[in-house]
Amino acid sequence: MVDQIVDFINGQWTDAQAANRLNIINPALAKPIAEVVLTPQEIVAQAVEAAHKAYLEWRRVPVGERVQPLYKLKALLEANIEDIARTITNECGKTYGEAIAEMRRGIENVEVAAGMPSLIQGYNNEDIASGIDEHMFRQPLGVAAAITPFNFPA
Repeated sequence: MVDQIVDFINGQWTDAQAANRLNIINPALAKPIAEVVLTPQEIVAQAVEAAHKAYLEWRRVPVGERVQPLYKLKALLEANIEDIARTITNECGKTYGEAIAEMRRGIENVEVAAGMPSLIQGYNNEDIASGIDEHMFRQPLGVAAAITPFNFPA
């Protein structure tokens, strides 16, 4: 079990403010292997607000700079693929081979996202109707959250 449980908010690790925790159970052994904090709604709201403030600055960073952390993420995923796959196996009950394949697919998704300098390009269409031109711009949307399926966490 984990001795210290923390939240990452506004670029800093902080002691978790939650009294409630949830055990992570290894489905093959039916035994707890870790626990997670059930962060209270007001702390989650603080994290979302901090993320929104960061987004307002981040969206103005040139896309070539914004993709740099994705290259680092890709390298970290590749360097730690076996450890992460073992964690997926322990937490989800997948076979190790399936977990490795899932990680490889996740790395492919990061590679696609790193292609944003090309993917973000907009386009112009002239005369889509009488006297009307169309211009499309791709811009970041902002803060997003994802609840991943238990059987495909990566």
